Amino acid sequence: MKKDTHTTDIIFRKEKSGDFKGTIFALFPHECGDRNGHVTSYQHVGQHSTAHYMGCIADSVPATEEEYADLKREMESLGYNIKVVKKQNYTKFLESYNEVRKNLG
Repeated sequence: MKKDTHTTDIIFRKEKSGDFKGTIFALFPHECGDRNGHVTSYQHVGQHSTAHYMGCIADSVPATEEEYADLKREMESLGYNIKVVKKQNYTKFLESYNEVRKNLG
């Protein structure tokens, strides 16, 4: 698959408890996925979805490079040009949120 020329900021996290303890997932911290302010997320099972950013951060811990390597490879095979980031830049998120709100009316 052709690699995206746009760089996508990604935060890789690991669930810390519950039924999904240890599951690695990716948050797109600057890509608003709906008019409710949820961000786009991705994981092996279920693939793309929306997620509550603060809820995900509260219920998870940062994943190590070794832990997220497989998921990162999968996403890159889909064409993502990934830049791993540690936290959300709220200004970038708001730009995306305002664009989604404008387009959905």
